[in-house]
Amino acid sequence: MPQWKDTKLSRCVQRSAAGPMPRLESGAWSCSCAARARHAARPGEAAPKADAMQSPSPSAGRAEREASGGAATTWRQHLVQRSVVLFVVGAFMALVLNLLQIQRNVTLFPDEVIATLFSSAWWVPPCCGTAAAVVGLLYPCIDSHLGEPHKFKREWASVMRCIAVFVGINHASAKLDFANNVQLSLTLAALSLGLWWTFDRSRSGLGLGITIAFVATLITQFLVYNGVYQYTSPDFLYIRSWLPCIFFSGGVTVGNIGRQLAMVIIV
Repeated sequence: MPQWKDTKLSRCVQRSAAGPMPRLESGAWSCSCAARARHAARPGEAAPKADAMQSPSPSAGRAEREASGGAATTWRQHLVQRSVVLFVVGAFMALVLNLLQIQRNVTLFPDEVIATLFSSAWWVPPCCGTAAAVVGLLYPCIDSHLGEPHKFKREWASVMRCIAVFVGINHASAKLDFANNVQLSLTLAALSLGLWWTFDRSRSGLGLGITIAFVATLITQFLVYNGVYQYTSPDFLYIRSWLPCIFFSGGVTVGNIGRQLAMVIIV
């Protein structure tokens, strides 16, 4: 009997020990399979979300295109406004300053031209207005291209003082009497550089001023050579030697006006 009980007890222990193990193993296997299935399903679930985030909706693309188109239209409107203002300023200053030169007999036009309105040639205001618009738009473009926005004395009071100094330099060229034109040219050159140093002080302004003076002097020499008008007492290739100084200071002045207009409209 004791032997039989030991044998029976050992069998029960073996069955009880062997029975739960497969269930645990099967449970662990089922849990691991379920975890693997969930892990494999996650990328598939996240992929549609990522695709949805990466692909913009049609409404968003349409809104972006409308915003860019509106910005381009606004920029063109601002450009036209600045061009018109610069043209009017250049034409008006040309009428006033050219009238001063004619009254002092510095420049001579044909008699039929002097008898017209404002005692000036009809083509002087539109040509000077167009040149002022080009120069006034060119200065801010060069500043942005060089990455050097001009911030020196950027207020309208400074611009008005610059205009007054430029008119004074032009008036001095017609009113001051020196022993020779060389002294007058050196004086006007110093005044023109002083105008640039006082109201500009930028490398782009200096370079553009010199370029404008050179190109405008060549155009003036061409006009005088072809008899469109002439200067009294020319001493530098059909013109006065101080004329490049006037063009330089005029370019700096118009450039300051163009920069201020660009800042006012953009801001």
